[in-house]
Amino acid sequence: METMCCSEASCTVVLEEEGAEGEKPRILKYRADKIFPVYAMGRSNSAPASVSGSSGDPIWDEIRAEAKAEAEKEPILSSFLYASILSHDCLERALGFVLANRLQNPTLLATQLMDIFDDVMMHDRVIQRSIRLDLQAFKDRDPSCLSYVWALLYLKGYHSLQSYRVAHALWNEGRKVLALALQSRISEVFAIDIHPAAKIGEGILLDHGTGVVIGETAVVGNRVSIMQGVTLGGTGKEVGDRHPKIGQGALIGAAANILGNIIIGEGAMVAAGSLVLKDMPPHSMAVGIPAKVVGYVKEQDPSLTMKHDATKDFCKFVAVNSVEERSNGLPSTERK
Repeated sequence: METMCCSEASCTVVLEEEGAEGEKPRILKYRADKIFPVYAMGRSNSAPASVSGSSGDPIWDEIRAEAKAEAEKEPILSSFLYASILSHDCLERALGFVLANRLQNPTLLATQLMDIFDDVMMHDRVIQRSIRLDLQAFKDRDPSCLSYVWALLYLKGYHSLQSYRVAHALWNEGRKVLALALQSRISEVFAIDIHPAAKIGEGILLDHGTGVVIGETAVVGNRVSIMQGVTLGGTGKEVGDRHPKIGQGALIGAAANILGNIIIGEGAMVAAGSLVLKDMPPHSMAVGIPAKVVGYVKEQDPSLTMKHDATKDFCKFVAVNSVEERSNGLPSTERK
């Protein structure tokens, strides 16, 4: 039998070994990182902190409590949870460990990546704030996200977003080659391509994330929610400022394409599968190929409610267009 015990000084795996016939079982105790070295490829810069103590960071305290509870429920994951969360003294180092082990390859070693992430995240207060607000966004807006631990350990939308934040910091420091190398690795591992020069606010949700592309001069405001398959791209091979600007609180539906140096107003909503080529007013809702404004959302920030069919105008527009297409044999956009 295997159990896990965490204390002030260490995290221990307790093994019960059967004795000879007539003898009592022997209880063996080992440090988790000694039994399961595969999870210790990255290094922690600090001794394990107390699970029960308060760090002054409510989100980090909750993450540690969740990890301890999960380790007790699933002993087979105890070493993984210890190495990923319980052995670290802050969210930044735990996140750096998780990302390094996700992104490592034969030429970008986990220990090297740990050093890069640690150097950036431990000294950048903007990133420190963003990783927490993003984590809260995933927990609040994604109904499949069971806990903070779930997002921190398993959701590639969160992983790619935080990896981008490090690459963006490196880009701004002039370390563009390393930033682009990290971008390439993020795209390869997570199937999410965010240029390190793009500017992305805080409290962001990349739900599912697969297929998301955000171009070099794109700007994404705070509290934006972006579904899978979204492209914030250019319209050709011109250089310069050529990508969309997304206002805060906007909701971008799955597989929407927003192209060119256009402005999507604050609190706007783009319906799934739409192609947006023109500016959208604040709090407007656009749908179609090419997209048209068909109404206005009631919420200040539709990104927080995640209601993709928020107004009756949306349903009316879709119904009318469907009738026109069936009666005329071709989409209305082709007749104009």
